[in-house]
Amino acid sequence: MALSKKPVTGMKDILPEEMQIRDYVMSVIKETYRNFGFTSIETPCVENIANLNCKAGGENEKLIFKILKRGEKLRLSEAQSEEDLVDGGLRYDLTVPLVRYYSNHANELPSPFKALQMGNVWRADRPQRGRYRQFMQCDIDILGEPTNLAEIELILATTTTLGKLGFKNFQIRINDRQILKAMASYSGFVEEDYDQVFIILDKMDKIGLDGVKAELLEAGYSNEQVDKYLELFTGMEQAEDAVTYITDKLADVLPAGVKESFKEIIDSVEATKGDFFELVFDPTLVRGMSYYTGTIFEIAMPEFGGSCGGGGRYDKMVGKFTGNDVPACGFSIGFERIILLLMESGFKVPTAGKKTAYLIEKGIPSEMLCEVMAQAQKERESGNQILVARMNKNKKFQKEQLTAQGYEEFKEFYKEPLK
Repeated sequence: MALSKKPVTGMKDILPEEMQIRDYVMSVIKETYRNFGFTSIETPCVENIANLNCKAGGENEKLIFKILKRGEKLRLSEAQSEEDLVDGGLRYDLTVPLVRYYSNHANELPSPFKALQMGNVWRADRPQRGRYRQFMQCDIDILGEPTNLAEIELILATTTTLGKLGFKNFQIRINDRQILKAMASYSGFVEEDYDQVFIILDKMDKIGLDGVKAELLEAGYSNEQVDKYLELFTGMEQAEDAVTYITDKLADVLPAGVKESFKEIIDSVEATKGDFFELVFDPTLVRGMSYYTGTIFEIAMPEFGGSCGGGGRYDKMVGKFTGNDVPACGFSIGFERIILLLMESGFKVPTAGKKTAYLIEKGIPSEMLCEVMAQAQKERESGNQILVARMNKNKKFQKEQLTAQGYEEFKEFYKEPLK
């Protein structure tokens, strides 16, 4: 039986054209984030299964690729539960590994610590457009900064990066989990109901206000609770300043300082940003991860029709490892979706020098080959990209392929002068 040529479902081979774009995007991301003071780190792709199952990853904890124990530790015949078989798993995001990393090395790191991490993650998800079971994530995080300076820096660094990659007319949608919880409390929901209420609210863009109302009632909540809750959204739609309206309305249940801090984030980004994106307060934004404690944000791309990244504040997560909470906030670019959009738009990687192909006829004398190679090396030292290749019989097709790869000029070398 022949071996399978295709990659495992949900994973893909990356061809040279896409790899060139990926390399370029990674270089832009790293350079831009370095300019904002972020430092590159790396963590293992395998994490302790207890860390991955720490009730911080939301639905992703159901999608873990689990790893069996090895050697003598793996005793299938004696296994009574999954714990007897599994001790590790492939990371499903970069946040849990980062927090473990920080908890382990905090004494060796500056405070605040601005981390940049890029790497593959794995989720046993159903593949679809822009979503794979193995995919690259790109995260920036600030740990140890308790003020909203972290949110402001993360939003500006991320949007600056997207702008350098040519993206325009996108939105950064922003909300705060504290506002979400205050709205639920004000409406009469108890804290145990919040997760279910937010899951239903998160469908607002698909089912609308009436759909959310119907699902809340179907879930068993009273008309009084549901009407009071949805009136808040109607009020914000009609208000000239939705943030002021909702924070004033919730003054008795909203923690002190949330209004001022949230408005300061919006005002600071608005005063600094260019005209290539819009910052939008979205009271229906929930974000699925249960570890978020404050500000949350998401990138909305009109070309994709969905989220192309997001993040938020998670001040309680380091405490799960150390017993002492540390303020933390992060933003993740949807790397694979960004690449998909660039590929679909016909994006070409800009080059500093010329891309020239030297085509050499088979049988060329050795001394002439040496001259060609020396000439190619000299051009490379000048910053140009030189490909040296043997000339194919079908030279026309060969040139067409090279042109598609971005080569602008061709130099041909024959063993005998052309007549």
